[in-house]
Amino acid sequence: MFGANDKIQIAIIGAGGMGQGDTKLATSLPGVKCVAACDLYTGRLDHMKETYGKDLFTTRDYREVLERPDIDSVIVATPDHWHSRISIDAMNAGKHVYCEKPMVHAIEEGAAVIEAQSKSGKVFQVGSQYRSSLMYQKAHELYEAKTIGKLNMVEAWLDRNTAQGAWEYTIPPDANPMTVDWDRFLGNAPKRPFDSTRFFRWRNFQDYGTGVAGDLFVHLLTGLHTVTGSMGPTRIYATGGLRYWTHDRDVPDVMLATMDYPESDAHPAFNLILRVNFKSGVDESFGVRFVGSDGSMTASFTTLKVNRVPRPDEFDYTIGSFAQKTQQEMTQAWNAKHAPTTVATLKPQDDLVFTTENTAHLEHHRAFYTSIRDGKPSIEDASFGLRAAGPALLTNESYFKKKVCGWDPVAMKEKA
Repeated sequence: MFGANDKIQIAIIGAGGMGQGDTKLATSLPGVKCVAACDLYTGRLDHMKETYGKDLFTTRDYREVLERPDIDSVIVATPDHWHSRISIDAMNAGKHVYCEKPMVHAIEEGAAVIEAQSKSGKVFQVGSQYRSSLMYQKAHELYEAKTIGKLNMVEAWLDRNTAQGAWEYTIPPDANPMTVDWDRFLGNAPKRPFDSTRFFRWRNFQDYGTGVAGDLFVHLLTGLHTVTGSMGPTRIYATGGLRYWTHDRDVPDVMLATMDYPESDAHPAFNLILRVNFKSGVDESFGVRFVGSDGSMTASFTTLKVNRVPRPDEFDYTIGSFAQKTQQEMTQAWNAKHAPTTVATLKPQDDLVFTTENTAHLEHHRAFYTSIRDGKPSIEDASFGLRAAGPALLTNESYFKKKVCGWDPVAMKEKA
């Protein structure tokens, strides 16, 4: 266990855009120092030395990082198909692990990650920062207080309108088999000749990434589960297609999914609608909208809007075509069973708006290193990570196989 003044020394494994961003945030926290970096492109290792000093240890082989006794924790920000293998190896080597989402490339990998976390006793945290967002924590508080009544539906979306948002990442001019360790990159993926597009734009390909599902649906599900306390859905269906970004990719750029959430101790049964569109016509837009019997609330990273809509306070049966005597009898019977009005009590709570700065990513890293120092479980452990990743990855199976998928949220397994 680390004391408050002890330095936690970390290494980044996968020093691309997300990995370097994670490292920058982590080292902005007191007592966290980056001492090693692993990547398969020479240019990124050179940049890490430029950023963190010429003494920074760099390598293309992550196993050399895990062998170092001076490293306490690693950030795993590789392509998705390496997440589980490196995370398991790191925990078995005695390292704490911050693993970028999705936790796994395939659902079947999840049980081994959970087992490694349990056996090693190391802190493992998935990097979906919705879990640490102040707005989603506030939404959870309001949800628990029944602010919007009984939940019946959730809409969640994450739309983009840029090339970078559509994973068309820049390919450096010096990308070649000498500067890129192509064979190590492939790992357990199918063998093929060097392809710089596949290396630098790996999210576009099923062999290495998980598409919209793993990159974005996992975020939305993490936010939903944080607010409601849900373990997950039981029924999943997805559709979509290649609509605008049709070149050099085999995953959709438009995807829609629906999920059925069963009744549980934490929430009533409800339905979820997910959406991602990479040519949306507007700047990036994302949020999760919770719809209940008494109103709705919509959460982003910086804003939470609550709109309370009272239930009808007047007799609203469609009785106009009935005889007057029947209308009077039915109206009197209704009035005898209902309070006069709820508008006065609900009005002060209508249209609540909460705002904050977007510090979720930083707070997520802070939570991870706090867990290491305090010797406590992380806020997004391997089980939570699989309960978000599993249903998300099943949207891929539904899309590609054109079928409805079943999921057991308790056992964390696909079911027939």
